[in-house]
Amino acid sequence: MANILIVDDSPTELFQLKAMLEKHGHSVMTANNGADGVALCRVEYPDAVLMDIVMPGLNGFQATRQLSKANDTSHIPVVIVTTKDQETDRAWGIRQGAKDYLIKPVREEILLKTLNTILEAESA
Repeated sequence: MANILIVDDSPTELFQLKAMLEKHGHSVMTANNGADGVALCRVEYPDAVLMDIVMPGLNGFQATRQLSKANDTSHIPVVIVTTKDQETDRAWGIRQGAKDYLIKPVREEILLKTLNTILEAESA
């Protein structure tokens, strides 16, 4: 299965998302903020990133933009997973380079379907 990085400052969200993914055979790494998430991507090159938006320091929009614009990480698909559910937030997230945008609390089947679709597209 895939190696997924979850970037979120909430221990509860990290735990829940990690449990969902590991239950389905994915290996999971975590980062507590955008800067650490970007740094980890540059070392580990995960198959995909689940990115929160509201975090201290480098927020998820900024981290997504850094990953999608850098030559060494632009191939890593980012899915934003956030409580920010305004259409303008969704549009901005996609403009920053996110492949999809999911609203918390995300249902397990939607998360897995989204990840599978993105991972299949990346491997094609």
